[in-house]
Parts: sequence; C-alpha cells; structure tokens
Amino acid sequence: MSKPTLPLSARPVGAISGRRQWLTRMAVVAVTALPAWPLRAQAVEAPDALIQRVANDVFETVKRDPAIRNGDMARIVELVDTKLMPHVNFERMTSSAVGRFWRQATPEQRQRLQAEFKTLLVRTYAGALTQIRDQTLVIRPLRAAAGATEVVVRSEIRGKGDPIQLDYRLEQTPSGWKVYDLNVLGVWLVETYRTQFAQEIGAKGIDGLIDALAERNRANAQRG
Repeated sequence: MSKPTLPLSARPVGAISGRRQWLTRMAVVAVTALPAWPLRAQAVEAPDALIQRVANDVFETVKRDPAIRNGDMARIVELVDTKLMPHVNFERMTSSAVGRFWRQATPEQRQRLQAEFKTLLVRTYAGALTQIRDQTLVIRPLRAAAGATEVVVRSEIRGKGDPIQLDYRLEQTPSGWKVYDLNVLGVWLVETYRTQFAQEIGAKGIDGLIDALAERNRANAQRG
C-alpha cells in the first residue's frame, strides 16, 4: 500500500520537486480515472433505450436475412435466442401465465412448460417477423417514477398501413432491465394465456397443459 501523501505545508524541503510535480501527478490520476466514469454510466441502460436498441437490431437483422423473411424456423429461433431472449425474464413470463399453479409444478414440469411456451410464442409471432420490410419501432416518451423497478415502455411499429401498438412490461434486475410481458394491439400476452392455461390445468392438470402445448406446437410445425 502506498504511503499517504502529506500536505504541501508538511513536506520536508527537497522531498519532492514542488507544487508543479504534485499538480502533474494529480492530473495523471484524474485522466486515468476518466475512462471508468463513462463506462459505469453506459452500463445502466434505460428501459426505453434498451427496447429501441434491441428492436433496431432485430429489424435490421431480418431485413438483411432472406432466410428469416422466407420463414426459416431454424433462423428465426436463432434470432430469438441471440437477440431477444437475453433481455427477457422468461421464467417470470411463464410463471405469470401459469398463475397460482406454478407453485405446484415440479422443477421438471417448470422446465417443460418454459420450453413448450417458448416454442408456441416463437411460432405464433414468426409470421410477424417474416413481414418486416420498411417498418420501424417508435418509442413513446417513458412515463415512470424516479427509481421505479417496474415500468411499461410503449411503442408503435410504423410502416405501410396503420401503426401497430406494441408495449412492454419490464423489471429491473441485477443484470439490467428484462421484459416479462407484451401488449400487442391492446392485449397483454400473459393475461391472455393465463385464462387458457387455467382452463387446461383445471381439466387435465399441469401435465395436461404441457401435453396440450406440445401437441399444439407439433401441429404448428406440420403446418409450417
């Protein structure tokens, strides 16, 4: 550990070469510290900025990739896994859709529910990805209280035709903001599926819901 620096008035004569050397050292310390400050600021990305950045990335990827526009599911799944899933709390999304029954599910059932639910959502929205041409995502001004840990980011997809409402619910986590629900044209995804899932579980239990999701995914794969 370096020795503490004495004030100028307390230094022995000749110990250092005077005030200019001290100022030079302080300038060097200040300059060396500068790169750390913007890095820390950049690490905290606002939720609306996150949505805009990810949307721009996804839209540009689709526009450059003819396989995605032609409905190649392998490429679409890859896009979702690399560009979207890192910014989604998918466990919370699935548990919210399953509702109170989530607490009754075993760890294996939870994993299967997440896997089948993800496949269902990817295939449900794959068609929208294939239609991206000149569209852009426009973020509306964020309305959130200072220090809020959950926010709604409202946006519109604009291009030819009427704008499409697309809103996101996000939560703040140690690794940044994560999406846990979507609103398409005024309908929140989690609430919609919660009703369907509750009916299925009430009739056939959690395994019955898993089987129903798997069957729907198989049918969608055959049609696609």
